[in-house]
Amino acid sequence: MSKLSVRLESIILDDFKNVRHGEINLESKKNTYKASVLGLYGQNGSGKTALIDSIDILRLALSGRRLPAKYADYINVGAEFASLKFLLHLQNENAQYHVWYEFCIRRDLGQEDFVHHGIEGSMEAVPQYKVTLFDECLRFQYYDENVKIRMAALIDTKNGEIFLPKSRYVELVGSGKKTATDILVAYKLAEEGSRSFIFSRPLINTIRNNCHNVIYTDLINSLLTFGTKELFVINTDTSGLISLNALPIAFKYRYDDKPRETFGQFAIPLNESILVPIELVAVVKELMGNMNIVLGQIIPGLSINVYELDTELSKDSRPGKRLQLMSERNGKEIPLKYESEGIKKIVSILQLLIVVYNSDSITLAVDELDAGIFEYLLGELLKVISEKGKGQLVFTSHNLRPLETIDKCFIAFTTVNPYNRYIRFVNVKGNNNLRDFYYRDITLGEQTEPVYDPTNNYEIMLAFKEAGRTYDS
Repeated sequence: MSKLSVRLESIILDDFKNVRHGEINLESKKNTYKASVLGLYGQNGSGKTALIDSIDILRLALSGRRLPAKYADYINVGAEFASLKFLLHLQNENAQYHVWYEFCIRRDLGQEDFVHHGIEGSMEAVPQYKVTLFDECLRFQYYDENVKIRMAALIDTKNGEIFLPKSRYVELVGSGKKTATDILVAYKLAEEGSRSFIFSRPLINTIRNNCHNVIYTDLINSLLTFGTKELFVINTDTSGLISLNALPIAFKYRYDDKPRETFGQFAIPLNESILVPIELVAVVKELMGNMNIVLGQIIPGLSINVYELDTELSKDSRPGKRLQLMSERNGKEIPLKYESEGIKKIVSILQLLIVVYNSDSITLAVDELDAGIFEYLLGELLKVISEKGKGQLVFTSHNLRPLETIDKCFIAFTTVNPYNRYIRFVNVKGNNNLRDFYYRDITLGEQTEPVYDPTNNYEIMLAFKEAGRTYDS
């Protein structure tokens, strides 16, 4: 079977951060656009970043990677666990899948850490927490010209068994006792290691070795590929590296003369050169050359040059080259570290935006896409990607310019109701300016849920005055 492209269709969150319940459909209902774009707007603290964080957890789960301990604190206060559900659509020219992947996360006690008090003080054991992923379920619906499979569970770990249904268990991994023991060990290790069991390496390898049903293996392999190579998340942690003199570069790149893709993410220090393995020097230079094609159009006269400095051996004795990034504008060069935060932000995500524009098999989620980017340029970039692109882009923003430049079908809003966090506006006419419509709704509240917790200028003024009494002369 040929490669399947994967798209996120909808997300359902329960007790995740400040979202007691939220459902959002990411796909546009209009068939005139190939791209899937969703811009999420709303006031501070209303669940925008929660959506991006949930996609990051999905990325880690699908790729079989460990969930960082920070996600243990993302469970809503008062709840024992958070529930995350994702509907994905997989297709090629021959077949289509609709897939529900769902799981829960909870906060568990991990290994203790020890803190030393003073020079001669005692050691104190401090409890550390981890996040545990449990109750995974993978359900799917499949159809092609000859076969139709109704929505049913492929792997369900929610019933006390390793996984059900029994018939699918035998089809996927066989009925051998040794295999059953190995699978049980893999289940326990995944739970202890804050990883997905369904997409753990032991289970994936067992399925590949024992399962002869191409429909099942193509589904699992495609989801694993999506999480590992095709789903990228740029959150505020990643963007924050720029303020620390490090430029995060996320990329997916295919050489014209080579069948394999190069993908990944790394941080280039801006206040010094970086030692890069010899085999990656060409990748970095090709990457920057590719970005410059677009960069020169959105910021006229600007390009990023890569300077090769000394050849050195790394700590593990591998040969490498020291590289320095330089910004060139109108024939004059300066180190990239002296450029504005906005330019560095654009450079850090531009390669992925290029891939979103050109490939239908890439999903990029960006928190606070507008940070540091001139609002007119932001509106134009999103207009181009939404109207002519092929991939999927999910972003949050506080800048309202895109509400005037992209189709309203690409925009959703958060509400002040934690039990219904995400909505699409209704009764928006084709000639309505969505930005003005949004402002009006903040004032009049014409949607099914209020989208803004109202403030009072007079009360704000009094609060400023009360807080500033200690400064009165």
